[in-house]
Amino acid sequence: MGNFLAGKVVAVTGGGRGIGRAVALAAAAAGARVVVNDYGVSVEGAEPTSSVAEAVVKEIEAAGGDAVAVADDISTMAGGQRVVDTALASYGRIDGVVCVAGILRERMLFNMSEQEWDPVVATHLKGTFTLFRAASAVMRKQGSGTLIGFTSGNHQGSVSQANYSAAKGGIISLVRSAALGLHKYGVTANAVAPVARTRMSAGVPMELKEIGEPEDVAALVVYLLSDRAREARITGQVYTIAGPKIAVWAQPRELRAGYADGTWTPERIADFLPGTVGVDPMPLLEQVEAMARAAADKARPNA
Repeated sequence: MGNFLAGKVVAVTGGGRGIGRAVALAAAAAGARVVVNDYGVSVEGAEPTSSVAEAVVKEIEAAGGDAVAVADDISTMAGGQRVVDTALASYGRIDGVVCVAGILRERMLFNMSEQEWDPVVATHLKGTFTLFRAASAVMRKQGSGTLIGFTSGNHQGSVSQANYSAAKGGIISLVRSAALGLHKYGVTANAVAPVARTRMSAGVPMELKEIGEPEDVAALVVYLLSDRAREARITGQVYTIAGPKIAVWAQPRELRAGYADGTWTPERIADFLPGTVGVDPMPLLEQVEAMARAAADKARPNA
């Protein structure tokens, strides 16, 4: 075993498969004791079982590491608390939580049902909150700790995943809020937007030009959990990792502003806004339009 995370206790949600499994294995290989949480559901959100989490624990133990499994639903407050309580009961502390767990329910916005919206937002966004909430209470007293949420490039928007995109955007705001609120207690918070070959990326409709493996993502997460990242004062950041590429996303900021001489009216805004304040183009909208044009060209009979 390595020593990059020696002495640390790390909890990983969604740790039974894909990126979560890679993170759990990498953290253990770096010397951390690991709480592997996985409700064991399919991508569609059914068939809970603890076998996948137990299997990862056995992998870690076979490699000489120390781990314990928790098969709780982290979209509930009790489930999130139980993950942290298991870390405390087993190892006496919690130094990092990595919230990878997620499901998909794809549907166009105008057809999306409440039953397709609620579980996705609950698993991704609330599931990150429940772990952050339980862990931060302990980390505040310890005076140290790291919170890592998983977002996606889809926080920019998605054609058929409004539920997923909304949750992933919310996670970024949650991470930034945690970074601001917990800074004085020595706790950091960051988000990772991975692009890797997993069950969930298999159904992406457009070709991914930059993509890596779960192990690439795990390497970044291990770094963010480490004292090296703390020494570099990394907090409140969103990083993408896609194979050999690592990128940092911009912080939210005003792009352009204009001021009225007097009171705004709809007519004055109509005259002023397009030419002075303008818009910030959506790269994804340009891609969607290009795909629509290509589809139309393909459908058009040859001359």
